[in-house]
Amino acid sequence: MSSAAPENDTTSPPAKRLRTDTDTEAAADASEAPQDAPIAPPPAEEQTKEAEAPAAAATTTTATTTTTTTNPTMSVMEAAVPLHVKKLSPQARLPTRGSAFAAGYDLYAAKDTVVPARGKVLVDTDISIAVPAGTYGRIAPRSGLASKHFIDTGAGVIDADYRGPVKVLLFNHADADYEIKEGDRIAQLVLERIVTPDVVEVEELEESVRGAGGFGSTGKN
Repeated sequence: MSSAAPENDTTSPPAKRLRTDTDTEAAADASEAPQDAPIAPPPAEEQTKEAEAPAAAATTTTATTTTTTTNPTMSVMEAAVPLHVKKLSPQARLPTRGSAFAAGYDLYAAKDTVVPARGKVLVDTDISIAVPAGTYGRIAPRSGLASKHFIDTGAGVIDADYRGPVKVLLFNHADADYEIKEGDRIAQLVLERIVTPDVVEVEELEESVRGAGGFGSTGKN
């Protein structure tokens, strides 16, 4: 058994809600509620710390930059490795430099020696040395011996891998014998940098302005 639909079925509009005293009080409370309060500034101590932080960072950067730019200005002597010297007798003396900017190290005689007139002799120093890699030791004359006593020094090359005793070859160009005493300075040791490239055979050499000009080719004087 079905029920009959009511006649004239129409949808009624929603009922309107009447404003009550409760709503009025809620609106009043909302209007009196504080708006977003402004953010208070941090205490003075925190502001000081924040201001000091960039300054500290800048100081650190400056210090780092200063250290970096200082390293390339180091002198060659500061960056060089030491010259290792071994004494072979109690009479041996370590090489010394006469001044802060002297190029050579003075070498000393370990015993009394006579350089014969118009002759030559090997003088013992009783030391052995290890020159730094990439250099060699050159035995050079002392100007005083040459100018005052006609004593010259023969060429000497000390390789970086040589560990034997250092001897100095002296020539006497005078007509009288020359006496050397133990402890006398007899020569200089000069360290020089070298390059040792591989040897490559070629068919032709690169041309140059000078070409094959040899002895006296650039002028008489």
